[in-house]
Amino acid sequence: MNAITVILIVTAIVALLVWLVYASASISSGVYVHTLCRAKTDKPVIALTFDDSPHPQQTPLILDILKEYNIKATFFAIGSNIEQYPDIAARIVNEGHILGNHSYAHTSNFPLFSPNKMRDDVARCEALIERITPPEQRYRLFRPPFGVTNPTIGKVVKEGGYTTIGWNIRSLDTVRPPLVAWQRIVKRIRPGSVILLHDRMPESHILLEKLIRWIDNEGYQIVNINELFDLKPQQV
Repeated sequence: MNAITVILIVTAIVALLVWLVYASASISSGVYVHTLCRAKTDKPVIALTFDDSPHPQQTPLILDILKEYNIKATFFAIGSNIEQYPDIAARIVNEGHILGNHSYAHTSNFPLFSPNKMRDDVARCEALIERITPPEQRYRLFRPPFGVTNPTIGKVVKEGGYTTIGWNIRSLDTVRPPLVAWQRIVKRIRPGSVILLHDRMPESHILLEKLIRWIDNEGYQIVNINELFDLKPQQV
């Protein structure tokens, strides 16, 4: 085997590894799971989504702001948090927001679960959501923890009849202060954008209100995920 052949083999292996990482780590890749990340529209509409809900201190503050501005959003909830803070989860639903599935435990090894274990984890969270959500608000939405996808996640999503929701704007609000996260978001907003936020962060309400005011000043309208992607409630 000559040097050129070795180089070609190594290059092919590296390219394959890069592709596999991209396919799993980028929720917009669509390799394993068809994911809605941005609506195809020229209308100045966007949607707000929150991960890791509900949080005992911050989620009520977020809900207060959304109510003040008459805005609906989608909260991707962790099942164990729903169990711990059922009143806050119920408030999310009662105020007209959508509750989506973000797994029950949101553990770091979720992508490595066996199909049965993953299926049970997701179903456990969904059962909690269905218990407090009226039929007209059940959209059976799923967002994988960390935005990671793989063949097992793809199988569970398909079997469960879930619509997977991603994003095209990741705020990085878990690792950056509100002002920096805000700057990152507003530079990337386009018609049809889906913004990823986290209502568990200590200053999430500050970021949200600043963002809402900027969006309004720029002539954008905030709609919920069901309207952005023309989704219909799923009867279960």
